[in-house]
Amino acid sequence: MIRKLIRRVLRLPLRPQGGAEAVPFKKHGIAREHLSGPALKVTDKLQAAGYTALVVGGAVRDLLLGKSPKDFDIATNATPEQVQQVFGRRARIIGRRFRIVHVPFGQEIIEVTTFRGDADEVHTDEETGRILRDNVWGDQEQDARRRDFTANALYYDPAKQVIYDYHHGIRDLQRKQLVMIGDPERRYREDPVRMLRAVRLAAKLGLNIEKDTAAPFANLITLLDDVPQARLFDELTKVLVSGAAEACLVELHRTGVYRAVLPQLDRLMRDEEDRAFLLAAMRATDLRIAQDKPVNPAFQLAALLWPEVRQQAQELEADGQSVLQANLGAIEEVLDRARGMVPARLASTMREIWSLQPRFESRSGRRPFRQLEHPRFRAAYDFLLLRAENGEVETELAEWWTRFQDVDAHTQTEMLQPERSGTAKKRRRRRRKPAGEGTSSTGSAED
Repeated sequence: MIRKLIRRVLRLPLRPQGGAEAVPFKKHGIAREHLSGPALKVTDKLQAAGYTALVVGGAVRDLLLGKSPKDFDIATNATPEQVQQVFGRRARIIGRRFRIVHVPFGQEIIEVTTFRGDADEVHTDEETGRILRDNVWGDQEQDARRRDFTANALYYDPAKQVIYDYHHGIRDLQRKQLVMIGDPERRYREDPVRMLRAVRLAAKLGLNIEKDTAAPFANLITLLDDVPQARLFDELTKVLVSGAAEACLVELHRTGVYRAVLPQLDRLMRDEEDRAFLLAAMRATDLRIAQDKPVNPAFQLAALLWPEVRQQAQELEADGQSVLQANLGAIEEVLDRARGMVPARLASTMREIWSLQPRFESRSGRRPFRQLEHPRFRAAYDFLLLRAENGEVETELAEWWTRFQDVDAHTQTEMLQPERSGTAKKRRRRRRKPAGEGTSSTGSAED
């Protein structure tokens, strides 16, 4: 008890195991005050209980790059059960392949992981080399070897304000390089999703993927075909809400890693108008994230799949269906094909964004007012703006809706167009391109 009290008062850290470079505060400039309150509480309490507790990975990396970390993860030599003992009922042990502890503080959840042991002790698939179970504990040096990239193998002790760097991660960040720890091919075979993470992190952080780290992509991309759809979608969602979705998609296409998660990306990026529409949608969401506005990945997914909806709808119209019927039929067909990948909750939002698009053409009677009252109006309207920006619909239509939602009721009534007789107006068709030139666009919005 006396030792714990002294450690708590003086904030004395336990010495790290292994041969890390200890980088002092005067060289890195990260003060403990740069951490969130909950992160400090977790490290302080674990250290006071006699354990090693360090902030690890992305938070340290982002602070070195001058960015605000989204999460603070803690690495410790305490087992999950010991962590739970320190924090009591509030702490929850989760995970099966690798057990971790979540310690909630209001809206913030601190993730605490136990130092992992060497890779040759974990359970792997004999044919693929993929890790199956990984609850093998080790020391801090072993844990650093198990991290994926050198920039993520950085440990910060808030008590001493020292960074422990095992694999020259600070040097690689200074060189603007993303470098894999160990043999890249073996590491990708252990977990193929690391290829997606490499692309996402490089694009998000403005780093170049080091030559040897990128070399195995071409031969190992097919390993992603065996990754569960739910895990791939989770990684895709991280791309979409990374704040650098535009750069991520460009990098995914450039490296070829897109094939397992977005097989349609190649066609979209090769078509000039589709590429412009898609990247505008990603840019719009990146801007919202930069402005701390809420985002919904359903909007970006709607943009990614919109060319398929539009093409299918045009085929149904050519068979004699009305604009609304064709649009609804196309939506269901595209969502049916995407069912294994897109969760139902997001599919529902995508359906609403798409189904409202032809209804923007109706500007008479009560229809515009009903459109305004729809819970997905804002997302659908933002999607319309992207379509107008890309030349898919007339700019005048988007301008009319921009004004209509901001004026008073009397002016709205004056803006209404007279009822039309006859069939519904057909959507503007895109000009046909000569064979080989490509095809069409996509959209963007949140809510």
